[in-house]
Amino acid sequence: MAVNSDDPGTAGEDGGPAEEKAPAKPRFILYQDGAEYQASLYQLLQWTHHVLLPVYGREVSSTAPWCSRWWEHPEAVAQLHGLWLAWAELTGPNADNTGPSVWHRDFLGPIMGALRDPMGPFAGCKPGSHRAKEVPPVDPVG
Repeated sequence: MAVNSDDPGTAGEDGGPAEEKAPAKPRFILYQDGAEYQASLYQLLQWTHHVLLPVYGREVSSTAPWCSRWWEHPEAVAQLHGLWLAWAELTGPNADNTGPSVWHRDFLGPIMGALRDPMGPFAGCKPGSHRAKEVPPVDPVG
C-alpha cells in the first residue's frame, strides 16, 4: 500500500504522523512571467480595488497623484505586490494581534507615500489620464 504524503492523516516514513507541508509562499511578482504573472496581477488587482483603495485611497491631487491604470506602472505593481504580501503575512489567520498595526506603520505609510509622491511613478498621470513613465536612459555596457 502506497503512502500518500499529501494526506496529513497518513503515516510518514518512520511510522509517525506525516508532516504537514506549509503552502508555498507566493513569489515576488517581478520574478514571475506568463500565466503566473497574470494570475498574481489579477489577485493584486482584486485586493487593491476591493480592500486597499476603498479603505486607504485618499483623494487624488497634484500633490498626491494616483493612476487609474496603476497596473501599467511596473514600479507601482512591485510596490503594491510587496504591500499585499506583507498584508497577507501580518493580517492573516496566523498573525498576532499587533500584525495590523505593524503593517500600517512599517508598510502602508511608506509605500503609499512613495507611490503618491508628486515625483513618484504616477507623476505624469492626472485623474482619468494615464501617461507612461519615461525611463531614464541607460548607456550600453561593453
